[in-house]
Amino acid sequence: MSRAGRRFKALHANNGQALAGCDPRRGRRVRVLLLLCLCGALSLAMILALYLSAEPSGSLLPHPADLIKDRLSHKPNKYSVAQAKKLAGQVDGHRLWETHLRPLLIERVPGTTGSQIIRQHILSQLRSLSAGWTLEENDFVSSTPKGDVTFTNLLAVLDPSAPRRLLLACHHDSKIIPADPKNSKRVFVGASDSAVPCAIILELASALDKQLKALKQQRSAVTLQLVFFDGEEAFEEWTDTDSLYGSRHLAELMSRTPHPAGSTKSSLLQAVDLLVLLDLLGAPEPLIVNHFDNTARWFDRLIAAEKRLHKQGLLTSHPSEQSYFRKDFYLGPVQDDHIPFLNRGVPVLHLIPTPFPVFWHTLDDVEERMHRPTVENLTRILAIFVAEYLSL
Repeated sequence: MSRAGRRFKALHANNGQALAGCDPRRGRRVRVLLLLCLCGALSLAMILALYLSAEPSGSLLPHPADLIKDRLSHKPNKYSVAQAKKLAGQVDGHRLWETHLRPLLIERVPGTTGSQIIRQHILSQLRSLSAGWTLEENDFVSSTPKGDVTFTNLLAVLDPSAPRRLLLACHHDSKIIPADPKNSKRVFVGASDSAVPCAIILELASALDKQLKALKQQRSAVTLQLVFFDGEEAFEEWTDTDSLYGSRHLAELMSRTPHPAGSTKSSLLQAVDLLVLLDLLGAPEPLIVNHFDNTARWFDRLIAAEKRLHKQGLLTSHPSEQSYFRKDFYLGPVQDDHIPFLNRGVPVLHLIPTPFPVFWHTLDDVEERMHRPTVENLTRILAIFVAEYLSL
């Protein structure tokens, strides 16, 4: 508007000089022309004012179409051999197992003391890091076959103001399974389902701490979010209403949350580049396949990372260059926490072994059945994937 005002004044001054001694009819034509220009400028100014009043941040706010375009055109970094070796070395197997995993190996049914204990453990591990995570306990109450239950999703965001997000997720609850009738202390601790995935995500945050801190300071367009869902397991039999309590709640909440704050065009859900969901990890020789064509290029990067680390001798108990991530098998889809996000258009990488481990949903899903080298290898592969995606 200010530009149009300055332009009109200049034209008006020049016109006063040009009209002296000119044909009156020509002067009238010029005045009419100037009047039309003024009307046009005022109309443009009114339209601009209405637009700015409707969207305070103007063109700086992302549009859903732009978010999709940026997501599809996203180009990750590619680490050199030396960089990959250094990054893989930052994964600490002892810290993963002793510090992150073992405190999680208790019953942690939603709404119980066990759930509260492991939630505080997860939060304390993230608070101890230098990256400066923004943490939230997302509490909500939902009706279940056991009555109303309070659930708590744990959310950690590196830079809440970043336009786009890479989500790493797992569930922290354990299924209700009766204790061993011969030994009441033998209870279901869900080592692979899903304590190990939680520990892997915590170790990724720890191993990449310095790089993530630098990323946050750079105000990158893409940030990292960690999600620990509550209530993935059914209380009785798996149905659309008795399962996925936490992910159903969070997907709905994110779809209704403007991002950035005040936007009327885009939501937190639309800001998600990719949801990487981990589940049932920990057994030896997992077969992990790609479930979705639209994320095939990201699955290919997991395959490539596995091959590269194998060739560099950075994976242990790993006899062939491609053991975990395979594109030549497919055993069908799996219901899991990704479904509420998938149904809303979020791209998904579902990292779950198929077939499931033989001890799935039994009291044998314990630490002793986990294969430590495999868990550490998967963490190294994911560290490369995350670091390259975010260009750390």
